[in-house]
Amino acid sequence: MIVEHDPRHQGSQYQGSPYQAPPHGYGGRRSSTLRRFLGGSPAAVFLRLLFLSILVGAFMAMLGLTPARLFWHAYDTMRALVDLGLEAFHDFGGWIVAGAVVVVPLWFISRLFAVSK
Repeated sequence: MIVEHDPRHQGSQYQGSPYQAPPHGYGGRRSSTLRRFLGGSPAAVFLRLLFLSILVGAFMAMLGLTPARLFWHAYDTMRALVDLGLEAFHDFGGWIVAGAVVVVPLWFISRLFAVSK
C-alpha cells in the first residue's frame, strides 16, 4: 500500500512552504552561495587547506620532491606518451604505404581489364 505523506494532499490545513529562509545572521544569498561552493566558511576552509598543505609539503620534502620536479616529471611523461602515439602513427602510415604499393596497382590492373570487356 502506498501512503501519501504530503500534508497538502491529505486535506490538512497546510500553511506556507516547507522550506525556511536562512537565519538573519547568516549573511544572505551571496554568502550562502560562497559557503556552499567552498564547503564551509571561508576561514575554516582556509585553515583546512593550510594544514593539508603543510602535511603534504613535509611529506614531499621527506621524499626529496619539489614542485618543479613534479612539473617536469609530468611534462616528461606527457611528452613520452605523445612520442609513443606519433610513433604508432608513423608505423601505421608505413603500413598504409606498403599496402598501397601492392593494392593500388592490382586495383588499377583489374579496372583496366573490367573496362576492356
